[in-house]
This record gives sequence, structure tokens and C-alpha cells, in this order.
Amino acid sequence: MKKVVIIGSGGAGKSTFARRLGVKTGIEVIHLDKLYWKPSWTKTPKDEWAKIVENLLRKDEWIMDGNFGGTMEMRLAACDTAIFLDLPRYVCFYRTLKRWKMYWKTNRPDMTEGCNEKIDLEFLQWIWSFPKTKKPKIEETLKRFEGEKTIIRLRKSREVENFLSNLQ
Repeated sequence: MKKVVIIGSGGAGKSTFARRLGVKTGIEVIHLDKLYWKPSWTKTPKDEWAKIVENLLRKDEWIMDGNFGGTMEMRLAACDTAIFLDLPRYVCFYRTLKRWKMYWKTNRPDMTEGCNEKIDLEFLQWIWSFPKTKKPKIEETLKRFEGEKTIIRLRKSREVENFLSNLQ
């Protein structure tokens, strides 16, 4: 496990998991949200974003957390391990509200300076609809990489904890 992609719904715990995995493995953690979002929640243009990700993929080792469908295929092609945090939506929803309360009016450690924690109806709807709208595409994409990549699917918080605890 030298090149790891971590994907999942908002609130699934991708960034926290990535940090913990990075501590366990000593591998650099790359929070894609921190690179994609510019201050005041300004998006990076698509062509620029693709180049940033391509350059990151050239590194010898990395742990990348984030979905970003436009670059998911290239990240999965470059990784040796994909971890899908497939937690129930009520868990993701709750964690998102908890995170918002914890970082209200400040920045999370995995976000760009100037992107204060926010929550809006659109984001909450995205999380709630994730199992029907985004998950099938992720599963389809992961299926194409079966056999050539290690694909790990963690469906419960307990599975996440067990995975990290049992990591050598």
C-alpha cells in the first residue's frame, strides 16, 4: 500500500481516515479539497485541476482523499489501493452537522485557508442522495479496477476502526 485513494460521501470521514492512515503508514496525505478550493470557496478550473492531479500522481507514495469525479478515473488508474468509505447516509449526515458545529466560522485542518466551514441545503441534499446518485457510478468505476487494484470497502464505523487497528 503505497498509493491510496480514499473515496466516499461527504461526512464519511475521508479526511480523518486519511490522516490516521498517514500516521500509521508514514505516507504523505494529500487532501484534494485543500488543493481544489481556493479562498472563499472558489473552484479551480477543470484543466488546471487535471494538471494538478496529474502532477500529484507522479509521486512515489501518497494517500489522497476526495471524490472529484472528473479525476477519479486517473487516480484509480495510478493507485494500488482504493478505499471506499461506504457508511450509511445517516452517519454521514450526522458527522457533517457535527463537523459544521465544531469548525463553525473557522477552517478545518484539511481545507484551504479562507474556506470557513459552511453547510447549506445543496450539500445536505448531496449527502442524503449520495447512495442513489453517486454511489452506483463509484461502484461501477471500482468494478473496472477489480483484480488489478486492492479495493477495500468499509461499511461501518467499526470496520473503519478495525481496519486501522489491524494495519501493520
